[in-house]
Amino acid sequence: MIKRQGDVLVLRVKEIPEGAIKKDNLVLAEGEATGHLHELNTGELYEKGGILYFKVPEGKTANLIHPEHNTVTFEPGTYRVVHQREYEPSDWKKPWRRVSD
Repeated sequence: MIKRQGDVLVLRVKEIPEGAIKKDNLVLAEGEATGHLHELNTGELYEKGGILYFKVPEGKTANLIHPEHNTVTFEPGTYRVVHQREYEPSDWKKPWRRVSD
């Protein structure tokens, strides 16, 4: 299962990696250009090594909300968040960067 909302891609995974740290918010991404959030309305968010994961509890669904995109709904399960990147060849020291929303 793969779902996308703007520059945020979400993949279903079997489990959250051992040692991941639970976060105190549900923000998957913050728009650098607009300040708008890609934010879940329920669930648990974890981070390990700069990668975000989230769980949707049994018996619930989670909505990923952003004011400029359609709401995306997730069934119970475990998910990994991937941020879209773009290549900028003029920045030879760091040519790959996250897409700004």
